[in-house]
Amino acid sequence: MYKAFYGLNDNPFSIAPNPHYLFLSDRHREALAHLTYGLGETGGFVLLTGEVGTGKTTVSRTLLNQLPDNTDTAFILNPSLTELELLATLCDALNIEYGPEPSLKQLTDKISQFLLANHERGRHTVMIIDEAQHLRAEVLEQLRLLTNLETDTKKLLQVILIGQPELQQLLKRQELRQLAQRITARYHLLPLTQQEIALYVQHRLQVAGRHEPLFHRRAIKALHQYSGGIPRLINLLCERALMAGYAQSKVPIDANMVRTAATEVLGEEVKSRSLFWPTAAAAAVVFTFAGAFYLFNHTDERGVLNLVAEPSTNSSAVLSSGAGASSSQMPNQVAQRERSGDWGAIPQPSDDLDSMSAPKSAQLSASQQILRQAIEQSRNIDSAYASILGLWGKSPYIGLTACQSAQQQGLDCFQQQGNWFSLLRLNYPAVVYLQDENQQPFYGTVVSRQGEQLLLQLGEQQLWVDRAWFTRHFSGTFEILWQAPSYQPKEIGRGAPIAQVQWLENALAHIQQKSPRLVNQFDDELEQALRAFQRQHGLRADAIAGSQTLVQLNLYLSDQGPRLQESGGRY
Repeated sequence: MYKAFYGLNDNPFSIAPNPHYLFLSDRHREALAHLTYGLGETGGFVLLTGEVGTGKTTVSRTLLNQLPDNTDTAFILNPSLTELELLATLCDALNIEYGPEPSLKQLTDKISQFLLANHERGRHTVMIIDEAQHLRAEVLEQLRLLTNLETDTKKLLQVILIGQPELQQLLKRQELRQLAQRITARYHLLPLTQQEIALYVQHRLQVAGRHEPLFHRRAIKALHQYSGGIPRLINLLCERALMAGYAQSKVPIDANMVRTAATEVLGEEVKSRSLFWPTAAAAAVVFTFAGAFYLFNHTDERGVLNLVAEPSTNSSAVLSSGAGASSSQMPNQVAQRERSGDWGAIPQPSDDLDSMSAPKSAQLSASQQILRQAIEQSRNIDSAYASILGLWGKSPYIGLTACQSAQQQGLDCFQQQGNWFSLLRLNYPAVVYLQDENQQPFYGTVVSRQGEQLLLQLGEQQLWVDRAWFTRHFSGTFEILWQAPSYQPKEIGRGAPIAQVQWLENALAHIQQKSPRLVNQFDDELEQALRAFQRQHGLRADAIAGSQTLVQLNLYLSDQGPRLQESGGRY
């Protein structure tokens, strides 16, 4: 009911496992890497554990999509079975035929014959058991016996056990010690951090059609407090909070709406949690502020010595008062001074910056004062949006959001999670979401690039920042403007018209900087190239160029608008 009010075309926080909303945090990617490594080893078992709702099934389904085509998989969702029932279920999943009322030996022999035949054909067999904490000890032992079938180099059946933390305790039992010794990789999936929750929420909103932030930063903090970082609870809380905002005709979603949603979803648990969190948060703030203040003034600001103001019409302040160098020479001069140790007129950080009682003007050097002033001027994202619109020769419209203003002028918004490499690979000016030393958000516009330095617009100030400084402050979210093609198919996959298939081949070859092939069908080589592109950009590797994949491809192919570096180059 609230979709039109928020500018959404779908329900972004449904708890149904919609693959279009797939979001892999750093923790999920690490879990996926452990599973992939475990399957690449010669052992028989891989273990993934985590609390309810942390995304274990999401990781396993992502793994399934990335397995080679020569892999047969059996996904078992109900492990509350006897040994005979489990083997029969495995046979059903692998399409192994068996007679009526088979014995344990007959099923074991059938599975063994299938595994041997698969190995001779060069195929792999993987069995994934979800909710594995419900497996009986005798069933786990039967699984171990199945993995005894092996060649000189590998097991013919590999098993992935996915379950809640109780599974770890189950595997510590004396009678299962042989199985525990065969686990080649294990990973315990932790809940999302507060920063990851912000990225998760914005990602789902973007997929549902809204590119502007909708949740206030205090609402994100409240989500972290009441959900504990569990994605399933985050979805439930966000859904209720959106309904509350719709009922009040209020945007953005604030902490009070999340708190009300938590009362409805969690009931009395909210009260017990709320007694703990303010105390813990207060203690965390004290230690974080003290540590951050020290690091900012002794370490982080040292990196700010690589900041040099770019002369511009709207900023007269510079961090270096010497030499009178041209703006194009400044980044190189800073790097040379850093190598030689001669900083000349560039202000050095004071050795007494940890004195909390000293006046601020006495504590901060000129460069630090300019930087902090620029950051304070950049707390509102609207100024960053205005800057990026200006780079395209556009301007914001009164009464419209930044993306609506862009759309009115023939442009589209595209938000992405990534890092330094993701930003430079696309090579577009971008609005970047940053965090200061106290983890408070501020926003900038990346205007240009020269080597390992970026020209960053903060409010009315333009500063050259080096890669180390940017990486420390970048939250992982950035937004670009681009001009979408006038026509774009909904998806390109096997069975698509040959003209579209050839376009896809040409696009991937152009991005990989190689000569395209002349194709007459969607062949295996094209499929592998598409999967590799999708994995590289955090997309679902399903070998179907859907809407998100096509947007990502067209971003590389477009020749419209400004670029960070016209000549390209390594990133």
